[in-house]
Amino acid sequence: MNIFPAIDLVDKKAVRLYKGDYTQMTVYSKDPVAVAKTMEAEGARFLHLVDLEGARDGGTPNIEVVRRIAAETALFTEIGGGVRDRETIERYLDAGVDRVILGTAAVRDEALLQKALAAWGEKIAVGADLRDGVIAVRGWLEKTDWTLEAFVEHMQALGVGTLIITDISRDGAMHGTNRALYRDVSRKYSVNITASGGVSSLEDIRALRDMGLYGAIVGKAYYTGAIRLREALEAAR
Repeated sequence: MNIFPAIDLVDKKAVRLYKGDYTQMTVYSKDPVAVAKTMEAEGARFLHLVDLEGARDGGTPNIEVVRRIAAETALFTEIGGGVRDRETIERYLDAGVDRVILGTAAVRDEALLQKALAAWGEKIAVGADLRDGVIAVRGWLEKTDWTLEAFVEHMQALGVGTLIITDISRDGAMHGTNRALYRDVSRKYSVNITASGGVSSLEDIRALRDMGLYGAIVGKAYYTGAIRLREALEAAR
């Protein structure tokens, strides 16, 4: 299983939200590029980036930070947050990002998703963000009518190869990840699944590894020291 340490971006800083709440934000570093380099030095090969400003407001306000991370590290980088048109996808790929994650757009603009899959294939992933049993969009602020199972099944049918599934209620809460959710989904579908939200211990990582998941995102637990990255990478093997 692959470990994706996470850097969430607001105002060119590395931050974390508590359960997706923009009013409960902690700034962990004013230099996300240095954070990415440290992660790489600790053995990371993958990096999960989220532009939280983009997720909420659209656009690519932190793209220069993203460009520097892609240029100054050898990490496989993926990014989500505010990717709602073809131009934004192209902007990120041109900036050196390896994979672009569609969230709101995958729900609201299926034509864009289909065109992106046709043009870029595995460079496109989809974020499935779960709040109160349904998919949430626009920076997790709006709920949709999609249940997780219906959404995953539909994305698989469209040819999506990688899904990042986030249980928003666990995100940043340090209460453990939703193992039952990932166990259930991983058994039913053949897409690559990355677990996100609440991965806060080596036990979480081992449990997700044993389910055969493609990846796990480690966010707040990394910044607080609850999970040491080298140990997480070892546990995921």
